[in-house]
Amino acid sequence: MSLSAECRLARFEAGEFGPDFSQLGGWRQLVRGVPPDPRPDPPWICQPRFTNHALTRPVCGNCRLSLRLSAILWRIGPLPLRAGCGKTKASLTPDAKGLQMSAYSARRVMMVDTQVRPQDVTKFPIIEAMLAVPREVYVPADKREAAYVGENISLGGDRVMLEARTLAKMLDAIDIQPGEVVLDLGCGLGYSSAVIARMADAVVAVEENEALAAEAQRVLASEGVDNAAVVAGPLAEGCAKGGPFDAIMVQGGVQEIPQALIAQLKDGGRIAALFMDGPLGAVKIGHKTGSKMVWRFAFNAAAPVISGFASRHEFAL
Repeated sequence: MSLSAECRLARFEAGEFGPDFSQLGGWRQLVRGVPPDPRPDPPWICQPRFTNHALTRPVCGNCRLSLRLSAILWRIGPLPLRAGCGKTKASLTPDAKGLQMSAYSARRVMMVDTQVRPQDVTKFPIIEAMLAVPREVYVPADKREAAYVGENISLGGDRVMLEARTLAKMLDAIDIQPGEVVLDLGCGLGYSSAVIARMADAVVAVEENEALAAEAQRVLASEGVDNAAVVAGPLAEGCAKGGPFDAIMVQGGVQEIPQALIAQLKDGGRIAALFMDGPLGAVKIGHKTGSKMVWRFAFNAAAPVISGFASRHEFAL
């Protein structure tokens, strides 16, 4: 019995056919149902394209786009026309060198063992995510050697990439669940979003620096993070069209949380934010109940206050 084009497409999206399309006569034949071409398929490259919300180019098994999340991600705008890792079929073949533990992999294990586990962060999803995500690819090239140092990494101005200890303890306190949609504010080059994406259903990341946002989207796609999308815009405004969210995380210091962000949080949702008071700060978790937020202390940390999150002082004569 022959399968309809829709059925074949559904089976492909579910990953039943894998990245090798030669057995099916190519992507065009798979989707449109035309007879297979007897000639061998030309080498494909992992650069999926979208037209009217439909995937029209192949994508490798390492970074297959999860179209089940399209309803969420398309609310915030179209995905990049060119995404994916850019690998060819030949480059996906593992070699002996690629299977060896790199120096960065060893540093990653040491980071978790010396900066995360000693802070009583023992939840498996957090440990697994921080061991799996290569932190070095999400930092500026000139700071790559400092990627696993136990301190904040400057991204310029008032922006930093939070140290692993702070991020891990925030994740532990906010307790992200597998079926949740998370808003990640100030994602920088995407490290926090990549970690959260391994625990949540989908991540909408906001970065106000357009250059950082574009680079974050490129790196996330190249690393196969298929359930996160980066939006360029003011951090204090969040991403209303992508909400409401189950959880919101702010990757930097704040003095107050704008009401616009609270409005994008589901009833019962949580916000993790680092409230700064001079040089000292405290991470607090806010729980939304109706129109009110109830905050509880989690732990102490420090980071520069992000633009748009400073207190507004009014003076009267």
